Amino acid sequence: MFSNNPQTMDITALKAVICELRKEIQPSRFEKAQQPDPHTLQIGFRTLNELIWLELSWKAEAARLVKIPSPSRIDGASTLAKQVQSCLGQKALIDIQQKDFDRVVEFRLALRPGAPIERTLVIELMGRHSNFLLLNEDHKVITLGRQVKVSQSRIRPISTGDKYIPPPPLKGIKPNKNEEIECWKKRLCLIPTSLRKALQESYQGISPTLALQLANDDPVIAKKVLELSVLEITNEHWEKLYKRWCSWLTKIEKGVFKLSFDGPTAYKVWDTEGIEDFSPSDSICLSLGKYYRDNLDHQAINNFSKKLLQKLDFSLKNERISLKKQKELLRKTSESSSLKEEADKILSQPLPTRESITKAQKLYQKAKKLRRSVESLNKRCKYHQERIHFLENIQIYLDELITNQWEDSQTKLQRLEDLNVEFLTLLTKAKQSKNSRKNQNNQKQKALEIKSPRGLLIQIGRNHRQNLLISLKESKSGDLWFHAQECPGSHVVLKSSEALAEESDLQLASDFAAYFSKAKANKKVAVVVAPTQSLQRIGDASTGTVRHREGSVRWAKPERAENYISEKELFNS
Repeated sequence: MFSNNPQTMDITALKAVICELRKEIQPSRFEKAQQPDPHTLQIGFRTLNELIWLELSWKAEAARLVKIPSPSRIDGASTLAKQVQSCLGQKALIDIQQKDFDRVVEFRLALRPGAPIERTLVIELMGRHSNFLLLNEDHKVITLGRQVKVSQSRIRPISTGDKYIPPPPLKGIKPNKNEEIECWKKRLCLIPTSLRKALQESYQGISPTLALQLANDDPVIAKKVLELSVLEITNEHWEKLYKRWCSWLTKIEKGVFKLSFDGPTAYKVWDTEGIEDFSPSDSICLSLGKYYRDNLDHQAINNFSKKLLQKLDFSLKNERISLKKQKELLRKTSESSSLKEEADKILSQPLPTRESITKAQKLYQKAKKLRRSVESLNKRCKYHQERIHFLENIQIYLDELITNQWEDSQTKLQRLEDLNVEFLTLLTKAKQSKNSRKNQNNQKQKALEIKSPRGLLIQIGRNHRQNLLISLKESKSGDLWFHAQECPGSHVVLKSSEALAEESDLQLASDFAAYFSKAKANKKVAVVVAPTQSLQRIGDASTGTVRHREGSVRWAKPERAENYISEKELFNS
């Protein structure tokens, strides 16, 4: 379902969305606008029954108009969101317009139904030329998603204050289901080119994805058919193509749409079945919103994790080189004894010369310097070892985040941000800005929580702050701490203070400690178990690093934990 770029929202999908929106939000009252990223605007319309949120995006790779669930509130409104909020406050949406096969939608707003139009929201979904504009009653631009300079487009430059000019007319003629098959076929065969090129150049609204859907339901066959020359296609095949062509136009004319995620493209909003066999699917508008959000989140996760992994690898390489240098210097300190012995031999001579005495003094000084540097070098070695351990832990957390299939994309993105903050601030000991400290203090760290078959809570830390939280700050007397022995990984706490833990609870917690560690690929892993009250934080070590006074070792199987996760519904507290 996920691809490098989500499927382009073509004219068919746009008409399906508008058909639904006219029923749901026409009329309604504008209530709220917010901007989650530079190329996207989220707008809330209040109907008699509910608040409905739309997402309008002019991002070239995923230009879209979809419905979304109520989004999270965004602190600090952008300039664009403030302008939209100010201009549309208390105004009613009374009309949604989209003409023929243009991918331009106008939301017309007034003080009340029947009153003159005062504001118009325009969303143009045209690939890299996509844009968002807010117009006044004279159709002049109040604000827009991106300004188009003369150097970028001599045909249609747009900026604030300009009179709005619609995009240039589309190439080709408007598709018409009343066009006879011979006339339709003749038009496509005017130039001996591929069927794909003939469809897209002869008729308006034929996107590459729609061309595939018209060709065949099988993706392999559809691609082969489109690459055929129009002179090579048989009459029988022309008849099949014309039948699908008429079916598509009929569905658009009647406003009969059905969303499916199978066929030659990622999704399709029409099918070749008759209208009498039609059974409407769930909200197309909302389902497409989820499709685009999932794909974009998946892209963001991939890009974010790759960058973080590169930074981790680079830092680990540098830390290991530095550790190697310090160890080499530490090894050289063993020469202090031989230097002292050499100086002693020089001074034990019967009549040492002035030069010999000077040489002996230098040897003593060098030996003394080497002895004094041992403590400093040991501290440096410890420092680099702790940083390596810290980075290796982040790698474990990152690897688990990328590979797990049971966590939603929004949670993964938040976890990636948390890991990135740890990398930037805790590892480098950099001073945080006031805003960054405030955001971290306001945001509660949420560890993963899973219940055992007997109902005991098992907490799993998946970054250093969460480890500290569950192991020391929130743990109670009677809780048990689990960690893979001598191996980077997560802290796991079994809340046995709530009820007496049985063997099955202890085994499951051990399995989770093994699964969320660097040793997760092993069949068996040794896991240390200790009471949480025996844990002590190591003062000069990184966040979440602890030592324990007592404990025992259990053997665990990561595979059991993986199977348990796949069978259970996980939740975050």
